Amino acid sequence: MTVPDEELSDLRVLVTGGSRGLGAATARRFAAAGATVLTASRSAPPEDLPAIFIPADLATEHGAAELGRRVLDRVGGVDVLVDNAGAASAPAPTLERSDQSWRADLDMNLLSAVRLDRTLVPGMVERGSGVVVHVSSIASRLPQRTEASYAAAKAALNAYSRELATEVGEHGVRVVCVLPGFVLTEGARAHLQHIADQHGAGPDEVQQQIVDHLNVPMGRPGDPEDVAEMIAFLASGHAKWLTGAQFRVDGGILPVV
Repeated sequence: MTVPDEELSDLRVLVTGGSRGLGAATARRFAAAGATVLTASRSAPPEDLPAIFIPADLATEHGAAELGRRVLDRVGGVDVLVDNAGAASAPAPTLERSDQSWRADLDMNLLSAVRLDRTLVPGMVERGSGVVVHVSSIASRLPQRTEASYAAAKAALNAYSRELATEVGEHGVRVVCVLPGFVLTEGARAHLQHIADQHGAGPDEVQQQIVDHLNVPMGRPGDPEDVAEMIAFLASGHAKWLTGAQFRVDGGILPVV
């Protein structure tokens, strides 16, 4: 379902990790519908991204609190919060992974959302409406070798998202999780090229190897816009009775359970 623009036009939307990839696609989707869009990330977005950019380091408690304060000062709060900021630390065998890398993945993929929600969701509760979208990953349910800390942090995000939904639901605030699969973002393309260079192969060949390894039923990776459209739907009135749930956007990789 494509959400009509009028469903989104009056919303104030914050997208973290909004300078590229899924975040930038999501920001563009809301902006195209007429929403007031803010993005936050360490690096600046492209100049043509139609959003208010606020630089922020969400890996720290201070950075998340400062971002929340600046958003409140700028627009008085948000109607939709898309907690998309996330990153994986360097691959490492599970039993050799350092405490530092575990903490880094938890800070970036779980606590960045927890801290920002703590600042902005109370305003939603007070107003009696709002939507929080946590961008997780199918890695939370299908962890890959050498990426245990990232997968564990995303699994924790899923559990946190479910609990928060039960806490704020009676106040008219919905909380949902989106689990993207193998999506061709700029970062993914760069990663494919890096692997291809290491193995003397072409990026298309490496891409197909990953598709085969993940057993993607649709036989191809997704586009950032596929995830952005799901987020737009979940933020709209069409999803007004959806909360506390996880929504896979993965081309069918994960089995339905």
